Parts: sequence; C-alpha cells; structure tokens
Amino acid sequence: MLMFAIRRILVSIPVLIGITAILFVMLNVIPGDPVALLMKEHASPEVIARVTAQMHLDDPLWTRYFRFLSGALQGDLGTSIKLNRSVTSLIMKAFPNTLYLAACAAVVSWIIGIPAGILSAVRRDSFIDRFFMGFSLLGVSMPIFWSALLMQYIFALKLKWLPVSGFYGFEYVIMPAIVLGWSSAGVIARLTRSSLLEVMRHDYIRTARAKGLREVGVISGHALKNALIPVVTIMAIQIASLLSGAVITEAIFGIPGVGRISINAIQARDMPLLQGSVLFATVLVILGNLVADILYSILDPRIRSQMGRGKP
Repeated sequence: MLMFAIRRILVSIPVLIGITAILFVMLNVIPGDPVALLMKEHASPEVIARVTAQMHLDDPLWTRYFRFLSGALQGDLGTSIKLNRSVTSLIMKAFPNTLYLAACAAVVSWIIGIPAGILSAVRRDSFIDRFFMGFSLLGVSMPIFWSALLMQYIFALKLKWLPVSGFYGFEYVIMPAIVLGWSSAGVIARLTRSSLLEVMRHDYIRTARAKGLREVGVISGHALKNALIPVVTIMAIQIASLLSGAVITEAIFGIPGVGRISINAIQARDMPLLQGSVLFATVLVILGNLVADILYSILDPRIRSQMGRGKP
C-alpha cells in the first residue's frame, strides 16, 4: 500500500510541474502591464517602472518562473499586487469557507445521488427510474450559474425562504450547497444505477436469491457492497473538484472563498494571486485523485493483489 501511494505521488510531480509551467506562461504572455493597470493614471511612468523593478516583474520569464516554483515549494506563493499581502495567507483565510461549502455540497450529492441510483436500479424501466434519471440528467446538463440564479429567484426573491447571498450562517449555505451538489448528485446517481445493475447480473447474486434471501437482503448484503466501489472512487474525486470548482457558485452567492479570490484576481489583473489560487486548486485535484486511487485499492482486493505483484 505504501509503495502504491509513493508511486502515485511520484507520477503526480511532473504533472504538477507541467501545469505550473503552462499556467505561468499563459498568465504572463497576456498583453498589458499589471502594475500600470493597477495604478492607472495615478502614477508617472518612473513610479510604475520603480514598482515593477521592486516586484521583479521586469526579470526574464524563466527567472520569474523558477522563483515562483521555488517559493511554492516552500509554501510562499508571492505577494498580491493589489492587496500587498501574502497570497498564501489570503488563500488560507478563504479556504475554510470553500471547504465548508464543498463539504455541504458533497453531503447533498451523496444524500440525493446514492438513494436515487439504488431506487432506479431496483425499479429499472419504471416511472421511478425515468424520474430519477431525468432529474439527474437535468442536474448534470444545467449550467451552475443558471440553476443558481433560478434558485435565488424562486426561494429568495419570490418565496423569501432563504437569503439571496452572503455567508453569515447555515441558512446562507443551503442554496449554494444544493446548486453545487446537484450536478455531482446526477453523476453519482447514474454511476450507482449502472454499477448496481452490472453487479446484479453476477452469479453470486443469483445464488443468493436461490437460497431464499429477500431482495432487500440480496441488494444490501451482497450487491450494494461491490456496486459502490466505483461510486466511492468518484466521490473522492468529486470532493476535490468541488473544492476547486466553486468559483461561479462563490461569485454568485457572495461567499468569500478561494473561488471568489480567483475572480477578484482576474478582474484586478493580480497575477501572483491568480497564480497562487489556480495552483492551490490544481494541488487539490491531484490530491483528490490520489485519495481516490488509494480508496479503490483498499476496497477492491483485485487492486491489492496487482499491487502485490508489482503492477501499477
């Protein structure tokens, strides 16, 4: 198990370095001087040149990249041009809010997705199956910004059940969690259904039924345990995706998280802050995939046997 995790980490290192290189080059070849855009007409060219030199923004691109990479390895993601504060401290201050939102959205997706998938598989081709699969397809296909605005209009403006935006208590996270978790619930529901239908065709399920076990016992005691293996894997990946992909949700609902930091950095052309937030999101996705691989190896004995034979 330890060697498996080490191999996965070693594979992730060049991926992370490649992503940082692409990100750094793309953000630094965009036309325009971020210092000049920030200071606008309030400073002379001499002042802009002096500030640019102080922040080492006039150094060659490769020099700035290796300085950024070296600092990132030490936990230093640079200093925000607009706020003049450490990027790492800004992200760490906002991350608990993103983590709270992502955790609530994950719970929503599990509560909706797993039961819907099980019921759809048990009642295959029935009205229940068509309803839940249609509902899940709607969640997957509907853009987050549209479902967010629709929920704000219905539940906040018309019914006045929930606040429109903000982040001052649990009631403020209900709508964002549902919006963010709905699309994930659709994926989980469809995967649970297909996986359970596949498992229920196996011989040991027919043997269990032949022994006289009730259908509830066959599903809960035999089929569901194996059918949820790929579902647990995708759930681990989705948590990382929720953590890194809450940009639109946080912007619409006014949640001070990492996603909103990214939006503000784009608007202000604050390259160090944008680089740091995107790199942070990338690390979360890589860690989520690593956790998913480890969980899959724990839940599936076949993966463990392949690890024991030295297979990747």
